[in-house]
Amino acid sequence: MQNLTLAFIQTDLHWENPEANRNHFETLIAGIKQQTDLIVLPETFNTGFPVDPKLWAEPIEGKTMQWMQKLAAHYQSVITGSILLKADSGFQNTLIWMQPDGNYKTYAKRHVFRLGGEHKRIQPGQEQLFVELKGWKIKPLVCYDLRFPVWCKNTVQNGEFAYDLLLFVANWPAVRALPWQQLLTARAIENMAYVLGVNRIGSDPEGISYQGDSRLIDFKGQPISQAFADKESILVATINKADLTQFREKFNVSLDWDSFAINT
Repeated sequence: MQNLTLAFIQTDLHWENPEANRNHFETLIAGIKQQTDLIVLPETFNTGFPVDPKLWAEPIEGKTMQWMQKLAAHYQSVITGSILLKADSGFQNTLIWMQPDGNYKTYAKRHVFRLGGEHKRIQPGQEQLFVELKGWKIKPLVCYDLRFPVWCKNTVQNGEFAYDLLLFVANWPAVRALPWQQLLTARAIENMAYVLGVNRIGSDPEGISYQGDSRLIDFKGQPISQAFADKESILVATINKADLTQFREKFNVSLDWDSFAINT
């Protein structure tokens, strides 16, 4: 069983300035001194949130996608984070899973933030995404999805878990920092999986402040690695598949999980 080495970046974002954000993240990624399997950036890492998608959404072949392809190939690591993408009949807040070979997968944020008016600008996605990396099954989600446990829920079929790592990229405001911290822990415990949450810091012209609190949590709800609030951080951590498997065999509450179906 292979371990998985993750790097996650907590930083401020340049408002409505994709080039400045790409340059900043490129510098930060260059500072990672060890080989990683996965590099995780925040939600809408190239523009900030919320911004007008009519002005800032990119096509699928746009500059940020090309930039992600270049860096994934150079560092031989998957790079993920969300950007605003042009969809067939509108715009979506889309997580990109960019592989070193240039192939990619996407997940459109299912739960757009109605209380902040995101539903007026962004179309919600309809499909979940599961990806594999070095034998790990990973489910990536975006920000507000964290509040919806059914959408996040792990499942088991024929003894196989749907995922081993649940991943959230976010622009989660500081005023709701406690729910961010508590829900990440809850998702790890209830789903018997590692959970990674990557959030931004700083503030934006809308008057919203962000304190980060990015963290990697194990399947018992214990923190493995966490960033200080309001501090730019590049954290690297390795998660152990054997530990996860052993825990699932020893304390397999999934035997009593309820079965369910999701209608989108």
